[in-house]
Amino acid sequence: MLTFAMAVAPGASGGEQSASPGAAMGPIRELLSREVFGYSVSTLALGALVILLVLAVNTAIRFGLRRRERREDAAEPEGERSALGFVVHCAQAPLRLLVWALAVRFFLGPLFAPEYGAEVEQIAAVLYSVAIALFIYRLVDIVEIFLLRYARRTDTKLDDMLVPAIRKTLKILVVIVVGLHVYESLSDEPVTTLLAGLGIGGLAFALASQDTLKNLFGFVMILLDRPFLVGERIVFAGHDGAVESVGFRTTRIRRLDGHQVSVPNAKAADDVIHNIGRRPFIKRIMNVTVTYDTPVDKVERAVQIVREILDHHEGMDPDLPPQVYFNELNADSLNIIAFYWFHPPDYWAYLDHAQRVNLELMRRFEAEGIEFAFPTQTLYLAGDPNRELVLKHLNANAAGPPSEA
Repeated sequence: MLTFAMAVAPGASGGEQSASPGAAMGPIRELLSREVFGYSVSTLALGALVILLVLAVNTAIRFGLRRRERREDAAEPEGERSALGFVVHCAQAPLRLLVWALAVRFFLGPLFAPEYGAEVEQIAAVLYSVAIALFIYRLVDIVEIFLLRYARRTDTKLDDMLVPAIRKTLKILVVIVVGLHVYESLSDEPVTTLLAGLGIGGLAFALASQDTLKNLFGFVMILLDRPFLVGERIVFAGHDGAVESVGFRTTRIRRLDGHQVSVPNAKAADDVIHNIGRRPFIKRIMNVTVTYDTPVDKVERAVQIVREILDHHEGMDPDLPPQVYFNELNADSLNIIAFYWFHPPDYWAYLDHAQRVNLELMRRFEAEGIEFAFPTQTLYLAGDPNRELVLKHLNANAAGPPSEA
């Protein structure tokens, strides 16, 4: 009995050494209940956990979709993109944004702003719309890829001008539709109200955008009239280069010196354009000058040499044979003019041919003893016995007739 009494007696040493679980959790509860920036530590910790989970899910989405994209593109020919791979690529950012929208709607909103449930739902709805719009906006590029593939199979380059315009138009429509939807979601007003307000200020907007409308009509005229196409070399407003792109507002030209020039479409549609890319040949006008002391027979021989060099030359069209004539008695030379036409109009091949013509001409003239002329002046002295200068009026008597007193 004594032993049992000692075991159950209150205040025994074993009971004093053991601590209750509630007493141990007291400091933790106190820490979690503390407020920081108006929120308890437990709420902030839970919010941080949700954010970490969202980041982890987004990381998994990014790596998983990139891996799938690479696998799909690897099955395509080199330089080509898989349609499914491109869709996966376009879905990466919208999916990550959608995860954030779900986190805001179901976790972060109720956790940090439970009294603003309607506002949180609006924010989430806007994020949903932006995510879907971003996916469609990026997916428009796949339309351009398929259209460009089709354009490569056609002979005309008009498709190369239309495809970028179609892509820009679709993207603008996506932005407008999403903007109207977001406006309707946030304002709780029908879109017709906004359109009516735009109608009131439509006149002022039209007056302010006259230049833009002119450039847009200029773009339409370029498409219809086709004074140039993408890739063709043109000379316009002092700029010589290849057309890179034709947009709604400007036409971009890559000049021969490497600079890019943007020309308003309204000006391109109204001004004079030299389309070098459509020339059927390259015409060369060559002036060969020989010295004045060249004998007549050697002048005739010089004309014959030029004709022999150009006879059935490389790139000659039988309908456009070369023409060579002794045409001018210049102030300091005898001039032989030659016309010939080089086909096709490949500029670098033309320069290579012109170099061969020039070198052959120099060799033939040197072998015949015919000298090229260069600008010179000849002075004749009065005392030169070979070229006597006679001044008849001064050769008379110096005294002249006697003068009358």
